[in-house]
Amino acid sequence: MSSNTEMQDENETGSGWWWWPSWRPTSTSLLKSTEARILSCVKNDLWARFVTLPTQDKIWTVTVTNRHSRKPEKNTTQTPLVMVHGFGGGVGLWVRNLDPLCVSRPVFAFDLLGFGRSSRPHFPSDPAQAEDQSVHSIEQWRQAVGVEHMILLGHSLGGYLATSYAIQYPERVSHLILVDPWGFPERPQAGSEVSGGQGSEVVKRPPPPTWVKALASFVSLFNPLAVIRAAGPLGPSLVNRFRPDFRRKFEDLFEDDTMTQYIYHCNSQNPSGEVGFRAMSESLGWAKRPMLQRVEQLPPSLPVTLVYGGRSWVDSSTGGRVEQLRPQGHTQTMVIDDASHHVYADQSDVFNRVVQNICDTVD
Repeated sequence: MSSNTEMQDENETGSGWWWWPSWRPTSTSLLKSTEARILSCVKNDLWARFVTLPTQDKIWTVTVTNRHSRKPEKNTTQTPLVMVHGFGGGVGLWVRNLDPLCVSRPVFAFDLLGFGRSSRPHFPSDPAQAEDQSVHSIEQWRQAVGVEHMILLGHSLGGYLATSYAIQYPERVSHLILVDPWGFPERPQAGSEVSGGQGSEVVKRPPPPTWVKALASFVSLFNPLAVIRAAGPLGPSLVNRFRPDFRRKFEDLFEDDTMTQYIYHCNSQNPSGEVGFRAMSESLGWAKRPMLQRVEQLPPSLPVTLVYGGRSWVDSSTGGRVEQLRPQGHTQTMVIDDASHHVYADQSDVFNRVVQNICDTVD
């Protein structure tokens, strides 16, 4: 890997909470070193740096370009692919995708404001304002790195924010790729009829038991990942216990717990984007401002592809709803078999081919 990485940790957190790091086994330096182990797997040219916004917030950014391109200038003139991670994630989770997808164009990946190694500013409690703060930071990031047009790919929460960005700045997006996007459907009312998926019978599902609703109400009083921080020195083992899938998804790259350590360090820092997500979401994970209510605002000329995992908890039938709401627009839904919510890691070869084919339609 050829890399050029700024050494300073610009987003030191925990100001006013100096005693937390001694009890919680994390720091920005540990996050940095764990991420470095992950990104060392990238074989092409990688440039990692902080991009400073007009607000003085900093967005941690990774750019990967094909080091074997016969015509390097052609690679840099192709429309870049910009990848936006989901809730609790960071650039390291794209390690299976960066090399294959940079073959014909530069690939940008960044930590959303409030996540990973990016700055962790205050987010408002109003859902629209919290969403706008994230979206505007993406636009300020785009201006700072000098990208005129992009193929914009977002996973989960990243898909929600990428769609909001494309609604506000459609002239900057050549193709919108939504991977298992969060926050699209409206929250079903208790006792309402909901579909089990495309082509399935409409079934009336009973409301959750009282204890489940009580537990959800209790959890809603706190930030979603507060338990990881509250666990103190038990935090890393807690992540290993409840998210062993992250280790399995990358076990051919890392024999140890590098990936679960990365998830832990990303989410045991001072909460920020997590606060913004809580503002945008209802209990049980629904968006307060469902994107299906606004997806018609995407211009018909903007192609949209929705990619779902066949075993994901996200209902792929939402893709059909998007197609119906955009009758004049080019909208396509694809389901990748044997993939869960983290499609890009579960079936990375298939995912990379799908995304590469989409990129080839742009230029």
